[in-house]
Amino acid sequence: MQKNQEFISTVSKMGSNGEAIIKDEGKVVFVPFAIAGEKIKYKVLKVTNKIAYGKLLEVLTPAEERVRPKCSVFGKCGGCQLQHVKYASQLKIKEENVKNAFSKIANLEVDVKPTVKGISEWGYRNKLQLPVGVVNGETVIGFYAENSHRIIPIEDCPINASWTKNVITAFKKYVSEYNVKGYDESSHSGDLREITVKEIKGNLIITVVTLTRELSNKDGLIDILKSQLKYNFSLYQNVNNKKTNVIYGDDFNLLYGSPDYTADMLGIKYKIGVRSFMQVNTSVCSKLYSAVKEACMINENTTVIDAYSGAGLMTALLSKDAKKGYGVEIIPEAVNCANDLARLNGLSEKISNYVGKCEDIIPDIIAKEKRENADICLVLDPPRKGCDRKVIESIIDSDIDRIVYVSCMPSTLARDVGLLVGSLKFTENGIENVDNPTHKYKVDLVKPFDMFSQTKHVETLVVLTKLK
Repeated sequence: MQKNQEFISTVSKMGSNGEAIIKDEGKVVFVPFAIAGEKIKYKVLKVTNKIAYGKLLEVLTPAEERVRPKCSVFGKCGGCQLQHVKYASQLKIKEENVKNAFSKIANLEVDVKPTVKGISEWGYRNKLQLPVGVVNGETVIGFYAENSHRIIPIEDCPINASWTKNVITAFKKYVSEYNVKGYDESSHSGDLREITVKEIKGNLIITVVTLTRELSNKDGLIDILKSQLKYNFSLYQNVNNKKTNVIYGDDFNLLYGSPDYTADMLGIKYKIGVRSFMQVNTSVCSKLYSAVKEACMINENTTVIDAYSGAGLMTALLSKDAKKGYGVEIIPEAVNCANDLARLNGLSEKISNYVGKCEDIIPDIIAKEKRENADICLVLDPPRKGCDRKVIESIIDSDIDRIVYVSCMPSTLARDVGLLVGSLKFTENGIENVDNPTHKYKVDLVKPFDMFSQTKHVETLVVLTKLK
């Protein structure tokens, strides 16, 4: 097999990134936008020792699961990978991806529940990030192509909320009327780098990220937004003059509207500001957090420890009916928000939030609560890279009875669960399988949640209980 060769083959299965997998000439070939069972024609783009990457040229025999994508730039923009697949099949693909991750990575055969869906597979995103750049001398607004910083101009986005088109229209008008230049990475020049939007119960927080403190006619921008949007909104300016892929700089300046907005979820009030983290899919987030609370089996003697607790929404939700709750988070600003949230909900007496590393703080909390005969439940919700080795080791040493793990990355989730259960172990050479393991925990539940419809991503809830 060589680069630029063309092949006709049948897709054997789907991969973890939503791509088709084909076996040709002794190699495993990954081809995006094809579906298992389809006969396709593809072109080889890259060849390595054992694998290759191809580009779909033609679908010769379509699968029954194939549908016409809603988005005009699907396949060009890097946001979605599964718009060409019927939604019911997308849910099944994600279920299989989670199951395969546990089998291949953790050496565990687990029962994976059907993927939980939200209210709608379209228009669900409450957050929007639009890079602004320059293409052929013209300022463009859109999304990045897959694995690149090449901007694909867009007019709308079917997985984002209905206000998306109005926001893009407003900023295109602003750029045109006031001769605003997009950011040129090569020369580190321009005016406008990024536009971000969050929706909180019908209120929008809009942020313009600029290269310098100069913002062309901010009053004109506010007037345009007022004329184009049917929503109450706030407008912030953020200055980022660094050569970096990080969206925001350090300083935010409120130009118009309220600094934050209050929302509620499952009986917990919370405030969202310009720096606040929020899940992109409110309806699925509500279902996920309800499932987490149910999995914790909370009673009047329960102590909940929320590791990687962020701004404290889940800590408050779980602590409401528990004896007490602890939040552990390494970012001081997030802990301040968590303390504010506890006060807002009258839970300050129940909740203790700590700034620091989970591996440094959690063992002492567990030891203290065990001395008081508490029923302890540990909740893990780490970033995509999963838990640090020291966190895993500290949890194993703590011998805790119940663990509830939430993850947006099946591969690191499976790795960490394997280490906790005992099917994997740390060695000098990394992580290895354990032959004939004596399991430390039982996997009680594995349930995917479709937080990111039309994309390859999936959120997963796992419940572990200590084997006596």
